Amino acid sequence: MTTINFDKVLDARGLSCPLPIVKARQEIASLQPGQVLKVLATDRGSVKDFQGWAKTAKNILLVGQTTEMIDGKEVYVHYVQKVG
Repeated sequence: MTTINFDKVLDARGLSCPLPIVKARQEIASLQPGQVLKVLATDRGSVKDFQGWAKTAKNILLVGQTTEMIDGKEVYVHYVQKVG
């Protein structure tokens, strides 16, 4: 497994669609180009939401997605890099 370095963490666990994306968009605006935001979400739909966002947005790159078990729950982890 490849380790992805990140600069900031957004905990969006417990939030339903589309709030993880909405919160991520707000957080990514505060980052400098090249920095990476790690987003924790429990919404299963966030996987496709982040993939769709990365395809349409010009200022971000989805550098990784994975799942982790945290407190006995499956958590979807997204790594988004601000570009340009």
